[in-house]
Amino acid sequence: MFGRSRPTAPDPAAEPSTAPATATAPARGPGAQPSTAHPAGSAAGAGAAAEPSTAPAAVTLRSVSKRYGRGDATVHALRGVDIALPGGSFTAVMGPSGSGKSTFLQCAAGLDRPTSGSVLLGDTDLTRLRENALTDVRLTRIGFVFQSFNLLPALTVHQNVLLPLKLAKRRARPERAEELLTRVGLPGIGRRRPAELSGGQQQRVAIARALVTDPDVVFADEPTGALDTTSAAEVLALLREAVDDLGATVVMVTHEPAAAGWADLALFLVDGVIVDRLAEVEPERVADRIRHLTTAAARARTGQVR
Repeated sequence: MFGRSRPTAPDPAAEPSTAPATATAPARGPGAQPSTAHPAGSAAGAGAAAEPSTAPAAVTLRSVSKRYGRGDATVHALRGVDIALPGGSFTAVMGPSGSGKSTFLQCAAGLDRPTSGSVLLGDTDLTRLRENALTDVRLTRIGFVFQSFNLLPALTVHQNVLLPLKLAKRRARPERAEELLTRVGLPGIGRRRPAELSGGQQQRVAIARALVTDPDVVFADEPTGALDTTSAAEVLALLREAVDDLGATVVMVTHEPAAAGWADLALFLVDGVIVDRLAEVEPERVADRIRHLTTAAARARTGQVR
């Protein structure tokens, strides 16, 4: 699988970072030594006490619930979720099908409003913003990476990367696009159209677009779901680099234990509730936890709970 060994990220051909990744964050990816620093509210393995983080929260969910429908047809997608994710961290959100992970991301990113509770981006309460203000926050302070890339086929690569700046009516310099394309290993392709690129290249362009505004948080929804294993590893390495080298905060929904192995923290949702978390994220442990939670959820639904 793509997470078995952490590959070298695509050569950015840019000036190297003045500090190694290990100076700001522990080396991650399967095969790396487990971190001894754990994000706020996380457990250092099952049953271990949490160690507080000194980083302020980048994203906070307070008693967040999301319901769809009414009466007997009500679906509880999230149930009283409380979590604070520190800045400069990489969080993987996992769970069985229908667990609420996509709803978690949509509410945390301001794409959907919770039925109750509050969502904070830094100190900004997204649930209190009017739609115009919320749109501005999404354009300027949040980056998005989707499974289907979501590049506009009529635009060049440069234009796609700079689109968030254009929409936010901020200066969109071609040099900024080229700088980011170089960082993700794609220098000199700015005049091409998305159709001329492979899936892995398109997703790297999407990562460049997500970083163009220097966002507070990057939300990634199954970013490797449509990629081959080699391209997936390259994309995950770039997300990891964004955290380690740029100080970005990444929240990623994934169903792949190997992808979660690149994160600092894995959250596990079942029926809209965070039921577990791992701060030493190793694919084998993640896979075991997912199998256990999936089996337990199935038994609970059929009344066979031990």
